[in-house]
Amino acid sequence: MSDTLMISVSGIRGLVGTDLTPELVARYAAAFGAWAGGRAVVLGRDSRTSGAMFSRAAAAGLMSVGVDVIDLGIVPTPTVQLAVEHHRAAAGLILTASHNPIEWNALKFVGPDGIFLDAAAGQTVRTLAEQGPPRSSWADLGGVREDPQAIQRHIDAILDLPLIDLPLIRNRAFSVALDCVRGAGASAMLPLLERLGCRVHGINLEMDGRFPRPPEPVPENLGELGELVRRSGADIGLAVDPDVDRLALVDEHGRPIGEDYTLAFAVRAVLDRRLKGGATPTVVVNLSTSLVVEDAARTGGARFVRAPVGEANVARSIRDEGAVIGGEGNGGVMLPALHIGRDAPLGVALILQLLATTGVTVSRLVEGAPRYTIVKAKASRGSDLRILYDRLRNRFPDALADERDGLRLAWNDRWLHVRPSGTEPILRLIAEAPTEADARALVAAGRELLD
Repeated sequence: MSDTLMISVSGIRGLVGTDLTPELVARYAAAFGAWAGGRAVVLGRDSRTSGAMFSRAAAAGLMSVGVDVIDLGIVPTPTVQLAVEHHRAAAGLILTASHNPIEWNALKFVGPDGIFLDAAAGQTVRTLAEQGPPRSSWADLGGVREDPQAIQRHIDAILDLPLIDLPLIRNRAFSVALDCVRGAGASAMLPLLERLGCRVHGINLEMDGRFPRPPEPVPENLGELGELVRRSGADIGLAVDPDVDRLALVDEHGRPIGEDYTLAFAVRAVLDRRLKGGATPTVVVNLSTSLVVEDAARTGGARFVRAPVGEANVARSIRDEGAVIGGEGNGGVMLPALHIGRDAPLGVALILQLLATTGVTVSRLVEGAPRYTIVKAKASRGSDLRILYDRLRNRFPDALADERDGLRLAWNDRWLHVRPSGTEPILRLIAEAPTEADARALVAAGRELLD
């Protein structure tokens, strides 16, 4: 196996033409179809230039094991998840490398519940791929049909949520700046914003997969969107990643505010709209999510639970804990009343709901929340992380240690999380503290002990 072919709970990612080839995609799609059984599988993709090639390979692999393919074409990842549930399909296959650079692509496996596969199911698919799945004869091959209504159903479902006061939002007539990085975003974001009564100023709306900048919607990549906000006088800037499951915000002054505020504001929107009384609501996030989300949850009277990193892990925790909302600090909002998956269009509706209800600006919302600084770093992955974890625990004996996903050391107002990436062959070091200096000191300590 190549060093850059990543097989994890997130799916299978690789470099196009080097690790990820049509032959490999067809084989894994066939294995996935065999795992799913002889019913329909929903297929969707983002706009990457390799997507059309891999979509055909995946469809062939699925058909070869007798599975019917419901092809959505270029759509957001959450649209595929919802379509799996709508069609009562056996599974969903999404071709997207999410925030990875343009030279990458990937297969993401969704179960019949609309949630990404857990580790055990993923291992079964991998074993089938390695052994060679049983193929169907000429008489039992699957077919292909298209579903052009999937995005429309997705938008309808968002706007039908009791949490969303559509007349209130439309009355505000928000001016919105939008950056879709030439991914799949425009297919859903433009019709959604139109129905929300927004005036849209857009960049990078073409769906040709030729990303004009690094596709991850982190602050350092959103300079052009910030300029658009200032030039157009927009109330808010919205940026999504290529497969539209992550949402990042830029305030009315053109300043990126960090993806953790996306989830914090969505949590506040949901908790503010809940009827008082009844059971204490629960909010679930991953171990690397900012304290601003925890503060929003606790201020709203919610119980707060952390799960290991990875959408599948958070999704299952949301389901098991009966949470009202959850997600990841990378801008991934998950609302089980809609579906248990990261959903950027949903995040847009919830945040515009919050802005319409409070009547304040994005910058005022940020100013009203406690301030922390997150510092993220990458390092080469060593062969024995156990040694690093033991060194860190010895260095910080007063910290609360959590080893469910790498090592997370936590104090009342700061934390350090060191874990191997599931999407890149690296080690991630993430720290948060009230000041940037404090956060950098925690990351530096991790690097020092790693060396």
